[in-house]
Amino acid sequence: MKVSTAEFIKNYGSLADKALSEPVIVTKNGRDRLVIISAEEYARLKRRDRRVVRLEDFTDEEMALIANATPSADDADLDAELKDWKP
Repeated sequence: MKVSTAEFIKNYGSLADKALSEPVIVTKNGRDRLVIISAEEYARLKRRDRRVVRLEDFTDEEMALIANATPSADDADLDAELKDWKP
């Protein structure tokens, strides 16, 4: 659902309730400005965040863990996807 800033201010209560079930996009001058989502959806998205680390920032212990890691049997089918892969 997409609404203007003025409409969002005027109908805050009902639109805030609507944002519990679907994102509400708030526009200003016809351009998307904000997206209102439920706290539950925000928490779900935050759990999906990933930490990006440069290779140089890994500790020796982390590098050893990566070097000694073995894939699970459930991931064996992924090897076929890399069979003829070249960088």
